[in-house]
Amino acid sequence: MSRTYRTRLRLGLSATALLAATALVPVPAHAEAVTDYAITVDPDATGAAIGDTMYGVFFEDINRAADGGLYAELVQNRSFEYSTADNAAYTPLTSWTADGTAEAADDAGRLDDRNRTYLKLAAGSSVTNAGYNTGIRVERGKRYDFSVWARAEAGTTLTIGLKDAAGALAGARQVTAEGGWRKYTATLTATRTSNRGRLSVATTADAALDMVSLFPRDTYKGQPNGLRKDLAEKIAALDPGFVRFPGGCLVNTGSMEDYSEASGYQRKRAYQWKDTVGPVETRATNANFWGYNQSYGLGYYEYFRFAEDIGAMPLPVVPALVTGCGQNRATDDEALLQRHIQDTLDLIEFANGPAGSTWGKVRARMGHPEPFHLTHLAVGNEENLPEAFYARFAKFRAAIEAEYPDITVVSNSGPDDSGTTFDTAWRLNREGGVDLVDEHYYNSPEWFLQNNDRYDSYDRRGPEVFLGEYASQGNAWRNALSEAAYMTGLERNADIVKLASYAPLLANEDYVQWRPDLIWFNNRASWNSANYEVQKLFMNNTGDRVVPSTATTTPAVSGPITGAVGLSTWATSAAYDDVRVTAADGRSLFADDFSGDASRWTHSGAGSWSVQDGQYAQTDETAENTLVTVGDPAWQNYDLHVGATKKAGKEGFLVAFGVKDTGNYYWWNLGGWNNTRSAVEQAVDGGKSTLIDKAGSIETGRAYDIDVKVRGRQVTLYLDGEEWGSFTDDKPAEPFRQVVTEDVRTGDLIVKVVNAQDTSARTAVDLGGARVASRARVTTLAAGQDAVNTETDTPVTPVTSTFSGVAATFSYTFPANSVTFLRIRQR
Repeated sequence: MSRTYRTRLRLGLSATALLAATALVPVPAHAEAVTDYAITVDPDATGAAIGDTMYGVFFEDINRAADGGLYAELVQNRSFEYSTADNAAYTPLTSWTADGTAEAADDAGRLDDRNRTYLKLAAGSSVTNAGYNTGIRVERGKRYDFSVWARAEAGTTLTIGLKDAAGALAGARQVTAEGGWRKYTATLTATRTSNRGRLSVATTADAALDMVSLFPRDTYKGQPNGLRKDLAEKIAALDPGFVRFPGGCLVNTGSMEDYSEASGYQRKRAYQWKDTVGPVETRATNANFWGYNQSYGLGYYEYFRFAEDIGAMPLPVVPALVTGCGQNRATDDEALLQRHIQDTLDLIEFANGPAGSTWGKVRARMGHPEPFHLTHLAVGNEENLPEAFYARFAKFRAAIEAEYPDITVVSNSGPDDSGTTFDTAWRLNREGGVDLVDEHYYNSPEWFLQNNDRYDSYDRRGPEVFLGEYASQGNAWRNALSEAAYMTGLERNADIVKLASYAPLLANEDYVQWRPDLIWFNNRASWNSANYEVQKLFMNNTGDRVVPSTATTTPAVSGPITGAVGLSTWATSAAYDDVRVTAADGRSLFADDFSGDASRWTHSGAGSWSVQDGQYAQTDETAENTLVTVGDPAWQNYDLHVGATKKAGKEGFLVAFGVKDTGNYYWWNLGGWNNTRSAVEQAVDGGKSTLIDKAGSIETGRAYDIDVKVRGRQVTLYLDGEEWGSFTDDKPAEPFRQVVTEDVRTGDLIVKVVNAQDTSARTAVDLGGARVASRARVTTLAAGQDAVNTETDTPVTPVTSTFSGVAATFSYTFPANSVTFLRIRQR
């Protein structure tokens, strides 16, 4: 008797009814691996309401998401502001080529004090810009708007050209200077399509140039200083309920000082909204945390305008004067703190104030006299100093609520899903009665399959959750499947999880700092990741309330933790000695005191390992993950001992166990995250999850004894003979997940099923007596787990169909490795 048959009898269905329901599914023409499940829906029970802002998008200027990305400007380094402060390889002429004499200047003759560098171009000379990726992309017949700020004697002619290696791409245009700094414009119409265009400006007499710009006329919704159309349309197609901006790590890293003469015109400062509004030629540029320059042409006004254009709630994030993302500094300057608090109040006035108010007037002059209707604002991002953060957050919150009581002020819980920082932050947020807490985490697909129930046990009396950043560390279909499975748990807990957004949103394929990413692009095309297709399916079919339902699960398969052992470092030089692996019965499995060579160890490639003075030393202080391994992947129930000494560098030790290969292992990360924390992490197919997380650091020059005891699926860790922590890794990675919601407008029940395994899921569905139409609209995403969408191949694409076998009880076979939505009309 199948497990489904037994379950259906237990749920009160007769054998006859079950067989009739099952008969609705055609029998495959060939043998197919099938696992049996059952879903039972209770349409009369009360489920959580789902708000319109349940799902949104998070934008951060990472992976060239702004300049060279969503911001439609085609000229790179248009204001000659690139600097070694942004990137060691940068100069003011990066992306430019001069023919003749061209010299960058930073003197009193500049265009604007906040845009300090300009170009001096000698008579008869020209400069040419290479744009992004392979060049400037233009399309035949389309118009492009050129502009430049120039200072030259009256009568000087500036000639603007657009060409590639094959010749002209548009007819040349000329403008005549009138003396002093003035803005000049011209329109170029492309005569050919090219991905390798170059924009040139030549002068007949000495001239100064700044803000050399080329914009496609066809921006998203035709907005001036607008957005790249295809990228904006892909974001809009998600139908997001909110847009969180502008980050991310760039919000609260660097100096908190203003961009001013008094502060020495800081080039590495936290993102401050006032830098990003007003005419673009007066906006400051800044060193981006992710290693390049950001022009702020895409600024707070443009973010608010985009959110309005796509019908999404704007959700800006401001710095709390506690740095994050590994910097871990708190600013104690009370005057500076009060200035940032006032800046935040001014931001609310900029968004919501009347057109006659101080900052509402700035918004109105930019073209939007009506308010943007800001309702939520976040203070801080991923701070690793929770007490310092919360003390400052409380001051921001008090000031905002005193003046704007209708604004929801969002706090956060640090950079991880668990650990000391997370626990402390949540305690402070609960004690302070915070409304909404922003959680961030990036974990392995297995973690997402294991933790569907994460929010089931959250205190409904405490703060609600904004899941502001999450992803499963990859863009293959297996990653998207695991995220889809997890999203069923988010929806089931929509009474506590009020907002959720995958991150990051965008990646230019030639400028990648972070993977995974939702939408990929280059200068000519953009494409949806597999993860995007999952997000879009959920975001376009959310529903208005959860209809309670239950499902059977997959039989758990488990065994002891098995694997070899390993040593590694991360941006650190360290030496290891006296490595011993002993079986639980006392047999020696391996021992190495490095009195000879290290020939038994396998080096993964990174770092510089050698035997030195009876120790195995890794001496490259810049190399990351220098893993070396030894032993049998079948080892189980053993004790690992390692002696370790840090020699130099940023972090501490990485001691691995349960090593199957370079992408699947556990390791004890001692002194990680710039020597501020220690954790046990599990890697599955290269994606990591944190199992234990504590504050802690490693001293340079001190010898440590490290012991790991593995018994079955339980692991106990000892540091210098004292128990440091333990965990049991026995939570199943359930591949079959579901949730049911109701679309009140259409009356549809939306049955959402994720089958993240290589076998089909033959499922008996009981709609609990609901009266329904016999036909369902079906949307299916299915592919091999390794499938990845690219510019030229998109194996993960939604397929729509109709299923005619719907009844109060029916059966449906969900394909292997699939996400399936059934929209069933209620009568």
